[in-house]
Amino acid sequence: MTKETARETDWVPVALSASIVSGTSAGAVINGAEIVVWRDSKGAAHVWEDRCPHRGMRMSFGFVRGDHIACLYHGWAYDTAGQCQHIPAHPDLEVPKTIKIPTYAVEENSGLIWTALAADADVAGVPDLGVVVPVRSLYADCSLEHALAVLGKAELPEAGSAPTPASLEKLTANCWALTSGATRLFVAAQTVGAMKTALHILIDDANGKAAALRAPVARWAEALRGTLETSAPGALMAEVA
Repeated sequence: MTKETARETDWVPVALSASIVSGTSAGAVINGAEIVVWRDSKGAAHVWEDRCPHRGMRMSFGFVRGDHIACLYHGWAYDTAGQCQHIPAHPDLEVPKTIKIPTYAVEENSGLIWTALAADADVAGVPDLGVVVPVRSLYADCSLEHALAVLGKAELPEAGSAPTPASLEKLTANCWALTSGATRLFVAAQTVGAMKTALHILIDDANGKAAALRAPVARWAEALRGTLETSAPGALMAEVA
């Protein structure tokens, strides 16, 4: 297994679409960089640096009102372009254009929210997975390299039969297909840190039968997390310590 290296031009999945409903926000991390994922009242997703320029408070702790997100600390409100539009302590102030939060490219496709930290990222790098059934986002204390090694030996649940060995196929920089018989999963990977990986798991619903697999795949995913963490390099030493 070759070591996976991240580039700022790579598109990275940061959340299942269903997990970020209109009017909500959530924090996420890409290679140590803290970001906020939020959705405005019109349903558009946004990905920004997770820091208010005023006092450094995480914007993911804030609140969404219409097409603005406001910082929890002092209520500074920012529009969808990241520009501060209102400071409650100075309601008549014309807010300087320099007060702005860095924003990142965002694309939403096939049940996933994707972002790229580089402004020149090619949108062709966002995979179109077709019709899918989202299962869950799984966070494991292991490297992406280790997660891929385990997935390469995985067995998948089959409807009405015992689990069977699966094959792992890379689709894009951060997305893989895991296939066993009639079962096909998509695993979109988000490197949180050197020893922290998020796997966003979806079922290919091209045959219209994925809904019946959602529960067994969810159980499989939970077991997978245990396998990833207990078999990760250094896991035994951590238990002894």
